[in-house]
Amino acid sequence: MSQRRKITVVGAGNVGATCAQVLATRDYADVVVVDIKEGLPEGKALDINQMGAVLGYEPNVVGSTSYEKTAGSDVVVITAGLPRSPGMSRDDLVTTNEKIVGSVAREAIAQSPGAILIIVSNPLDAMCHVAKNVSGWEKHRVFGMAGILDTARFSTFIAWKTGASVKDVTAMVLGGHGDQMVPVVSATTVGGVPLRKLVAEDAIQEMVERTAKGGGEIVNLLGTSAWYAPGAAAAQIVDAIMLDEKRVLPCTAYLEGEYGIDGLYMGVPVKLGRDGVEEIIELDLGDEERAALQASADAVREVVGVLST
Repeated sequence: MSQRRKITVVGAGNVGATCAQVLATRDYADVVVVDIKEGLPEGKALDINQMGAVLGYEPNVVGSTSYEKTAGSDVVVITAGLPRSPGMSRDDLVTTNEKIVGSVAREAIAQSPGAILIIVSNPLDAMCHVAKNVSGWEKHRVFGMAGILDTARFSTFIAWKTGASVKDVTAMVLGGHGDQMVPVVSATTVGGVPLRKLVAEDAIQEMVERTAKGGGEIVNLLGTSAWYAPGAAAAQIVDAIMLDEKRVLPCTAYLEGEYGIDGLYMGVPVKLGRDGVEEIIELDLGDEERAALQASADAVREVVGVLST
């Protein structure tokens, strides 16, 4: 019987499967993938397990349509929900995914009452509220993945623009996950050098704009949402918790007065460790950045207002 710790990924679609795949290759935990579509989670689990023979990790990925196998998970990642289809308003998506996320969260927490919940389903900020309401858990145990993905996109564009390694780019994107996100240019460096010393302001604004519309750019190319970077970003959060890394990463966390925002899930830098969100880091923002974050909060509040709870 395996003594490794357990991670559950709900949703065996592209994002969930990629997250499970990245975590399996890390080799420190068992992974359970759950989906309502018969055969899908089992098939993807089998495939990821067989990849272990090639890449040389010790996989134990289980696919299931029921939640029994998820019992006692340390972390539960929720990627379930419908992607936005053409002509579907944001409000339609909220009401549809509110039901899905609410029901899977109930199922998952019944089996793993001590877990930490990471939400990836969209609209992200609103779905964090759903999971928190359904679980009744403390805010440090329920939060969302968005800022890591947005920051990864911003960092990629900066690396290309400056001809530097992406490993030397330090960037931070805050706010809601959407056109209202706030890249903190003042806190962005390449090898320790402030971005503004390396790149002209108009070029920076172009990258900021491309980052904000980054998800849409990929949808236009693929006809569906991105999954490699989002799946890996979700896995990075799991690593930080399971390995108690104390990483400072941008996550969608519940604010109670930080940044002048109260009672709302927003993307901010947090310290992640075994207890989930162990600290919310308050950056010194310029007036413009603070105003942009406030505008982002207003946009998020509007979407959250559509929720039935």
